[in-house]
Amino acid sequence: METREIDKIIARYNADPQEIMAMFMEIQDKEGYLPKSALSYLADKLHLRLAQLYRLATFYEAFNLKPQGDHQIHVCMGTACHVRGAPQVLDKLQQTLGITAGEVSSDGSFGLKTVNCLGACALGPVVVIDGEYCGHSSPLKMEKILKKYKKHT
Repeated sequence: METREIDKIIARYNADPQEIMAMFMEIQDKEGYLPKSALSYLADKLHLRLAQLYRLATFYEAFNLKPQGDHQIHVCMGTACHVRGAPQVLDKLQQTLGITAGEVSSDGSFGLKTVNCLGACALGPVVVIDGEYCGHSSPLKMEKILKKYKKHT
């Protein structure tokens, strides 16, 4: 991300350090994660220590410090989803993508994460791909859905 883009974000929030979370969100929306260069520049411009920004960015699961893949996959591992087969769905995704939860595929196409609850227990097991909820997921259903995404990548 270029510094002039970060300057625009800072200006939108009147360089108020209390708005750092909103600034993080904007940077991550544009970049897909919070690059170290952006955090360093932000710290310098707001007269904060880089360590302070890292502490905030790592405390909240919403922020990522590494690229996350073109398509984000979140597998709910909450109780309702777990007892309905979420572990098998996760296993199939890991096997198909060749990664484990928390990793990004080697081509950068897919990022895979587990979450504690997505709040859609009646649809379990639930998988969210790029913000789209896939309820009543199964290993076979995931295989078909991934093929669709791979065609568009």
